[in-house]
Amino acid sequence: KDASGALVGTLEMPMPVGLVGGATKTHPLARLALKIMAVRSAQELGEIAVAVGLAQNLGALRALATEGIQRGHMALHARNIALTVGAVGAEVDQLAKRMAEEKDVRADRA
Repeated sequence: KDASGALVGTLEMPMPVGLVGGATKTHPLARLALKIMAVRSAQELGEIAVAVGLAQNLGALRALATEGIQRGHMALHARNIALTVGAVGAEVDQLAKRMAEEKDVRADRA
């Protein structure tokens, strides 16, 4: 927060990226990722890294500004547990809501 109480987020990426040598040339998944993204230069890779960082930063700011990270995470976790135990359709939301309200999100009690 700044002096006026407004929520402020920043992103700094003081780390250089490169494509010459290292994992980008030897690791099969790194090569595949670069191919999928059609990255042809370190500049492009850096731009993608910054875009991902910015998206994550904005997502975190949204969570903080709305429901809070922990509450949002618990709601998502409750939904995943409901799906894991076989809830379908409207049951998923009903079960997830009940577990979250009772603050007891576990598969064995779902």
